Amino acid sequence: MDLSLKYYYVNLPMIEPFVYSEETEVSRNGYIFRLSTDEVTAFSECVSNDNPFYLYEYNTTSINVIKEYLSKHIGDLPEPHEFLQRVEHIKGHEFAKGALEMLLWDYKAKKQGLPLYKILDGGTKGYAETGLSIGLDSTDKMVKKVERAVNKHYKRIKVKISKGREQDILSAVRDRFPEIKLTADANSNYRISDIELLKKIDKFNLTYLEQPLNSDDLIDHSSLRKQISTPICLDESIISPEKMRKALEIRALDVVNIKPGRVGGFYNSLKIAKIAQDNGIHVWIGGMEETSVGKNYNVAIASSKLIDYPGDTGPTSELFSRDIATNPLTMENGIVKPSDEIGIGVHIDEAFLDKVTVHSGVIKLS
Repeated sequence: MDLSLKYYYVNLPMIEPFVYSEETEVSRNGYIFRLSTDEVTAFSECVSNDNPFYLYEYNTTSINVIKEYLSKHIGDLPEPHEFLQRVEHIKGHEFAKGALEMLLWDYKAKKQGLPLYKILDGGTKGYAETGLSIGLDSTDKMVKKVERAVNKHYKRIKVKISKGREQDILSAVRDRFPEIKLTADANSNYRISDIELLKKIDKFNLTYLEQPLNSDDLIDHSSLRKQISTPICLDESIISPEKMRKALEIRALDVVNIKPGRVGGFYNSLKIAKIAQDNGIHVWIGGMEETSVGKNYNVAIASSKLIDYPGDTGPTSELFSRDIATNPLTMENGIVKPSDEIGIGVHIDEAFLDKVTVHSGVIKLS
């Protein structure tokens, strides 16, 4: 059987910059993978960024680990969980592992002739409730963006905050929209020493406060959770089912944001979601400003019955004036449905992919 793995490093400009406490993103820079066999062409997206501001992994480390250590383990097209078992000795690098693990899910679904969401454990709702994330900007502009999101019927609005601006942003949004399902994302910008600032967030009746402390501060998150009434959502802290178990053991969270690429792919995502459901923890699917390739994966898993909160699964038209797919998913009244075409269901716009590709190459699978 002829088998090839090609990568494309893309630079896809955003409609407007997306700002959070650690950086400003003006484009989606990342790797798209194409696995081609005699019968099937599968796609995936590595969701790391060009810098190590979110987690230690970034695009340079991801592509190096994939080329040098991971790709040799997919040449016989193993089941996704078998691939993860084979690469367990490679420490960390969940973004890189996730890119190839999800590639195998698309291959598996296409071989079966089924949409990806229909082969996932846990059952499906057939749809995903969708929220929108509002990046840092002037307070007036953020309020206007929230208003546009409310008018589009997003099911949850998340605003980015940073230390020293939380009161201004949340007061303005809550005063204007007292009833909406509102959350705040701190992207690890606070420390437990900021407890008095964080206590003041309680008055805004947030559905949850996302990742207020550092990614490795599980103990401090547990302490913070005991001192404030706002539910705590963990994002960067949960990089594996084992981390989820430890966070539960010390009662460090009420909600978990699962980004499949961050936890090594779908197999681990589903395990984390099941652990959460069994322990009364709310679950939603986050995103990393993906193209339609990554977005379709996120919507497929967000439609699972294991997921009970709206996620960052809105259409890519919120981010890009043009996507690398000719059939991007659309939203209606805050609902996005996963593709009913086989696999992830993405039709690649080959001409536009070529246009936004900075460089590409073929990876040996032996």
